[in-house]
Amino acid sequence: MSANLDLEVCVEKRQQLNERSLQLLKVLVERYINDGQPIGSRLLSKEPSLQLSPATIRNVMADLEDLGLISSPHTSAGRVPTASGYRLFVDSLLTVKPLKDNELKILSQRLGNSIDERSDMLGVASKLLSDVTQMAGVVTLPKQELYCLRHIEFLPLSHHRVLVIFVTAEQEVHNKIIQPTKEFSAAELQQAAAYLNSIYSGKSLAFVRSAVLKELEQTQQQLNQQMLDAISMAQLAFDKQQKNEDYVLSGETNLMGFSELSDMERLKQLFDAFGQKRSVIHLLDQCLEADGIQIFIGEESGYQAFEHCSLVTSSYSVDDEVVGVLGVIGPTRMAYEKIIPYVDITAKLLGAALNSKS
Repeated sequence: MSANLDLEVCVEKRQQLNERSLQLLKVLVERYINDGQPIGSRLLSKEPSLQLSPATIRNVMADLEDLGLISSPHTSAGRVPTASGYRLFVDSLLTVKPLKDNELKILSQRLGNSIDERSDMLGVASKLLSDVTQMAGVVTLPKQELYCLRHIEFLPLSHHRVLVIFVTAEQEVHNKIIQPTKEFSAAELQQAAAYLNSIYSGKSLAFVRSAVLKELEQTQQQLNQQMLDAISMAQLAFDKQQKNEDYVLSGETNLMGFSELSDMERLKQLFDAFGQKRSVIHLLDQCLEADGIQIFIGEESGYQAFEHCSLVTSSYSVDDEVVGVLGVIGPTRMAYEKIIPYVDITAKLLGAALNSKS
């Protein structure tokens, strides 16, 4: 469940701790997540699962602090988990709770309602995650290059220009004007489109782009002029343009209710990041290639705006191909055992719902 971090460091720190220390860390993190207040040795000494004296607890906490797993805020003698402490907790000590039947039913019903547009469904998924977690829900829009080509047409324009119209299997229509190096008649354009449709229909746009480049580089001598013209125009039509990536974000104002995020400067940085989108998109992009749940905790994100936040994500798929990512953004002090199954199940339900609409 890790994302973009040095797992060897976590493993090394875990190996330096005995079961007693690990159990104390687990209890401390769980209590801090529930209470939101620094945890002191006196409070932990009353924990039935530990059965340790305050003096022993203080010694163990000192060891945990030396390892960078907990820290002491300057305003209190108690301790709070660090990002490393949360990471060790999530990777080694967390017990994920499966969703109850009624919770699963709510998710399924809200995503399964009749929605005609995919964008509407993504918005519902984002809002759903926000509602059930009381944090911010985020869903990336499917990347266009992962869409599958259904049909392409070329129409002649003035000054050697050509209008490209291509339809994806998702019933989306895209237009683009290209400038070939030679002038084509309407009949030649029809022949080029027929050739491309015959070999690339049903393939993803990313596949078409790479296949076209490969054809041009390796097999020009084997292609007749008509095929070469068609491939050359396809290269112009599917040339990788500036990315038009985006996401749907819901419930960001929920984050204002968490004390650790309520500082005005932190909120400003966080909402600026949401508005500019680049950092969020970069984080979510890192989760596209990974299997299962991915979690960024605090500074693991690499962005100062998310230093006090965690991002729990999972990818979603259409036709067995990963097309986007959804997740929850909240404070590092989040109930991971509850958030993880919500994200995991919502991703599976969203993929199933999108498949039924395709």
